[in-house]
Amino acid sequence: MKFNSALENIKSYEAGKPIELVVREYGIDKDQIVKLASNENPFGCSPKVKEAVRAIVDNMALYPDDSMVKLKKGLSEKYGIKMNELVIGAGSDQVIEFAIHAKAHGGSKVLMNSVTFAMYEIYAKQVGAEIIRTASREHKMEEFYALYQEHNPSIIFLCTPNNPTGDALDAGEMLSFIEKIDSDTLVIVDGAYMEYARFKDPTKAVEPCELIERFDNVLFLGTFSKAYGLGGMRVGYGIAQGPIIEALYKVRPPFNITTLSLEAASVALEDEAFVQECIADNFSQMVRYEDFARTKGIHIIESYTNFVTLSLPEEKNSSIIAQELLKKGMIVRDLSSYGLNAIRVTIGTSAQNDRFFELTDSLV
Repeated sequence: MKFNSALENIKSYEAGKPIELVVREYGIDKDQIVKLASNENPFGCSPKVKEAVRAIVDNMALYPDDSMVKLKKGLSEKYGIKMNELVIGAGSDQVIEFAIHAKAHGGSKVLMNSVTFAMYEIYAKQVGAEIIRTASREHKMEEFYALYQEHNPSIIFLCTPNNPTGDALDAGEMLSFIEKIDSDTLVIVDGAYMEYARFKDPTKAVEPCELIERFDNVLFLGTFSKAYGLGGMRVGYGIAQGPIIEALYKVRPPFNITTLSLEAASVALEDEAFVQECIADNFSQMVRYEDFARTKGIHIIESYTNFVTLSLPEEKNSSIIAQELLKKGMIVRDLSSYGLNAIRVTIGTSAQNDRFFELTDSLV
């Protein structure tokens, strides 16, 4: 059977191993497995969310509210934007897909960092677009601008804080860069971890309201999968001026968010205190990873997220270390597929982090 030829050069995204798979492969008791691979909130979601979802389970026979008014109203109040400046997706991944299908095509060029979220490339290649990457691991705006001038891309991705490395752009530097970009080039600012960056360093905080007030060619992405602890509910969003949102709606399928997911995200917005407590604990625990890396002589990339990237010395192989940890019930992310000899570790609870240090101490 023949398929779309554009698929020939696409490598499927490799998600972090689920706990159930590790149980089957290694025969480890489920309660002994610690998953620190997918940057989920180790404390889960707000208790208020759980109560709200339980209360509406009898509505599952009905299609969800496709206008998504409750969630859009909450987001518009949070960010000081209009409801028609929002599009909701099944995770911010789906909004990325909307944007690429709306803007790019065969012959288009999409510019992104050398090491960044893999789905940018996968979605771009699906429509036959050419991928242009910078040379540096971190986002360097001078490199982006030089490549922008050379290639005139249809879309530019700026991931800040960046996944999978954790570093973040200075917000002022990023805004200065966007000012130099032609209004027909769509600039996508992926802020999946922005709640963490805003907490740690205000100079890294990108405010969606300011973005779309200043620029008519910018799409900001946010998600409920990280700080809000709703990875299993799959809710993300895009914020942009009206014409961009209208274009994205033309490629959005109806009822793309479930009733339970919409309710969970809406209520999660109402318990900001819970989210801030989780973020504060995250950075308190991150200090332990920094101390561990310092003791072991491992380079740790300064992180503005809920994970750390540990760059290993040449004599240590990240794939081997990740596999050895997996055999012991510790799931981390091997970054060799990104061309890095490194592992990415989600900041867990104090007990989960204790377990990581215990298991990793003799391996690095």
